[in-house]
Amino acid sequence: MSDARFRRIDEWRWEIPPSGGMRVPGLLYTSEKLLKGMGADEGPKQVANVAHLPGIVKASLAMPDMHWGYGFPIGGVAAFDLDEGVVSPGGVGYDINCGCRLMTTRLQLEDIRDRLGDLVTTLFQHIPSGVGSRGKLKLSAKEEKQVLGEGSAWAVRHGYGTQADLETTEDRGVMAGADPDKVSDRALERGRDQLGTLGSGNHFLEIEVVSEIYDGTAAEAFGLEAGQICVLIHSGSRGLGYQVCDDYLAQMVKHVHEIRIPLPDRQLACARLTSDRGRDYLAAMACAANYAWANRQLLMHLTRETFEKTLGMNPRDLGMRLLYDVCHNIAKIETLPLEGKNVRLCVHRKGATRAFPPGHPALPAAYRNAGQPVLIPGDMGTGSYILAGTERAYTETFGSTCHGAGRVMSRTRAMKASRGRSIPGEMAARGVIVMASGRRTLQEEIPEAYKDLDDVVEVVHRAGLSTKVARLRALGCIKG
Repeated sequence: MSDARFRRIDEWRWEIPPSGGMRVPGLLYTSEKLLKGMGADEGPKQVANVAHLPGIVKASLAMPDMHWGYGFPIGGVAAFDLDEGVVSPGGVGYDINCGCRLMTTRLQLEDIRDRLGDLVTTLFQHIPSGVGSRGKLKLSAKEEKQVLGEGSAWAVRHGYGTQADLETTEDRGVMAGADPDKVSDRALERGRDQLGTLGSGNHFLEIEVVSEIYDGTAAEAFGLEAGQICVLIHSGSRGLGYQVCDDYLAQMVKHVHEIRIPLPDRQLACARLTSDRGRDYLAAMACAANYAWANRQLLMHLTRETFEKTLGMNPRDLGMRLLYDVCHNIAKIETLPLEGKNVRLCVHRKGATRAFPPGHPALPAAYRNAGQPVLIPGDMGTGSYILAGTERAYTETFGSTCHGAGRVMSRTRAMKASRGRSIPGEMAARGVIVMASGRRTLQEEIPEAYKDLDDVVEVVHRAGLSTKVARLRALGCIKG
């Protein structure tokens, strides 16, 4: 899409004015530097395409980590009226409830500096990762359906965590309305032995250290301090979520022709929120979301066990606790401000993170004054940011902000760029130990395949969508 289509609103906001069948404008949160760096990326065109969908309200939004995706851009946010609007699997993505979970510890960098290699190796040995990886937990058909209905609570009920973990998980780790009967046999089959697995691609488990504090008050509320060791997990609903998306996309491609919804791109296949097909998708999507929360809960349990055994520490001295778990591929029915009123909307966040403000009743009591913790990972050599949700995000972007750095290279291009290089050696030179189940993953995930995380976070911070609390530096990373 040509830059001529953009109208600059201010330093951090760019509008795509409505044209053709667009029902609302497109609104990009970005900077001139990031916009120019997108090159021929079709993300902005997809922002405009989403604006054609029935029932969309206010604007089709994109965060600064935006890049091309299936139907919706990754980094896209769109909200729909419940009576006239639609739900689109492409607006959620294939990895339903892909998300991040950050754990803090009582450890300081000096406590593990000489044991870091052992920790990374043992984590890699004990946490299943890679394409098609299978977990140690074998679910019966009955147990799997319980996971789909209960989410994180199922894992806690079976000894893989505590009630405190649920308090600091978005929506307490369970999405209402899940109906396992709306999930196909093939999806159930794919999910039966993958609970407690990391997956592949950009999924990871990373040991990090708090390197900088920006907001001391919020950091104290979140339990963060300089030099502290943390662990960030990025994973989702594995094969089950992928299959749910695939199943319902196939149905909806046919469905839109039946009900004659005009679409600029068939990948925007959708169903009315009031239709049986729309309700069925939301029920199946909720199952996949709950599976993902249970998956990250098990991964946290495995991580805690590995730290305790490797370092010879008891749980009290390690003090590993869940700071927060956020999802960033989801469609949710939420009550949000719109044109001076609080209304119920279906908010699609695809590669975007919820960012609720201070005082919101959905937040844990300990974070009520600071705002929702927002977890923004970078590439495997960079580390991560922790931010806090804001009132401006709540009123302007349906309580949403960015979710990561965002790709600038396709995986094919990254493979070509990394040919002949030793990626583990390059990471070691940067002070990061990396391990992966295959060399290809590391080649696809080279740091230059992603936008500069500092640039992305600066946009949402300066635009007021989430404010910087702390920065974490990567020390060790395991990938699929």
